[in-house]
Amino acid sequence: MIIGGIDEAGRGPLAGPVTAAAVILPADFPVTLLRDSKKLSPKRRQYLYCLILQKARTWATGWAWPEEIDRLNIHYASLLAMQRAFRSLNFKPDLVLVDGRFTPAIASTCRAVVKGDTLVPEIMAASIIAKVQRDLWMERYSRIEPAYRFEEHKGYPTAMHKRLIRTLGNSAIQRQSFKPSFP
Repeated sequence: MIIGGIDEAGRGPLAGPVTAAAVILPADFPVTLLRDSKKLSPKRRQYLYCLILQKARTWATGWAWPEEIDRLNIHYASLLAMQRAFRSLNFKPDLVLVDGRFTPAIASTCRAVVKGDTLVPEIMAASIIAKVQRDLWMERYSRIEPAYRFEEHKGYPTAMHKRLIRTLGNSAIQRQSFKPSFP
């Protein structure tokens, strides 16, 4: 049985896309190296990202953009990004394990796994791919609107990001439906 994992990154930011990844690992992948992307240092996450891309049987990412997040809400936009990642795989798994409580509508047997990003190697790998891809996108986008310093906070609701929103107003990639609380 071929097992695939799906996870997303970027549900909580005030700006930018939500990114999902789908991955199928080979049987000989060193799964003991994997962790939830949030528990890895950036350097370790980058190393594992490169290892996953090099050794995975197939992987893909899917994106939902700020306008879609505002129109659908973050939950449905995350599921949409997951569908897009799944559809982009070179071949489909027999079973897809998805981090969380919900599964996207895809043409494969799908099962939600609460805390799957700490339990299932394929989900951990998807978590790493999604996080690195999203962070890279935010770093590249920061060249378009450098004043917002997205390369530093990646759109998350840090004190710096909230201060920049208060000073500069919304960026072009701001999620309009996400209202930051200001102290």
